Amino acid sequence: MSSVCAAYLVNQHRAARTDEPDVSLMSKDSARPSAALPASAPAVGPAIAAAAPGASEAVAAPAFTVKNAPVEHSFAAAAQSMGVDAATTAILAQAFHGELNFARDLRAGDRVSAVFDKGNTGGAPSAPLAVRIARGTVTHDVFLYKTLQGKPFYYSKDGASTTPAFERYPLSFTRVSSNFALRRLDPVTHRWQSHDGVDLAAPIGTPIHATARGVVRFIGQKTGYGKVVIIQNPAPYSTTFAHLSRFEKGLRRGSKVSRDQVIGYVGETGWATGPHLHYEVHVHHAPQDPLKVQFPQATRLGANELQQFTARAEELTALL
Repeated sequence: MSSVCAAYLVNQHRAARTDEPDVSLMSKDSARPSAALPASAPAVGPAIAAAAPGASEAVAAPAFTVKNAPVEHSFAAAAQSMGVDAATTAILAQAFHGELNFARDLRAGDRVSAVFDKGNTGGAPSAPLAVRIARGTVTHDVFLYKTLQGKPFYYSKDGASTTPAFERYPLSFTRVSSNFALRRLDPVTHRWQSHDGVDLAAPIGTPIHATARGVVRFIGQKTGYGKVVIIQNPAPYSTTFAHLSRFEKGLRRGSKVSRDQVIGYVGETGWATGPHLHYEVHVHHAPQDPLKVQFPQATRLGANELQQFTARAEELTALL
């Protein structure tokens, strides 16, 4: 995702969606599935609102309003200074979450720009059609797509959903206290051995979130790991969360978890020299560096929708 723009498309023929679009768990190296429309569904039109059946006059293209704001304290403050409501700001923050960690990546002087539909007369705050975060010469864009029910989702310029199948980080942490390594001197055992995950330092009690949907395969005590949760995610992935102080209430073996669900809290149980989360990602049962492993991608727009979406995205990009 190179920039943050939101393309507002209404598809009156698209099947109703749930709160979160379906995701494909194929890796970036695999063939990317295309969400094909039913044979009876015509292509999505580029209009803000589809014309009523039998209408013969073309709908005039809406005028746009472009707003800009500097990042002084936070992304939320910048967005809300442009008139974006709190709920939409939260959706946008989630859309950028796969590329940016606002606490660490944003600096004073970075800028946020957004394109709005000037023709909105509904009274309620409208979601921006396009949003860009500019960090020096680097830009991040997302584009708006609305479902039949009017629920907003943001996509990258190439039509990929910004709702990730996997989150990169399972918690809010202060630093990486120990990296993934094929061989390192263990600070507790004083032996040279592999370090199959990363250690993310955080205060005791910090909530830990599942990084993808899955089923709890193990929850309990393991030598070295202390209190640990192991989740079987969609094949071939599994994730391990160790040194917990306690588990989330009600979580047990066989429990189904969703992405971003709290599963436990940071501690220093097991072989730990301080409070942190030991986090592992396994692919085909082999440990991979959680900070670099290639995660599955979310669903892309179908071919018919994509043509209309990218045309509008190009139009909006020129305004940012």
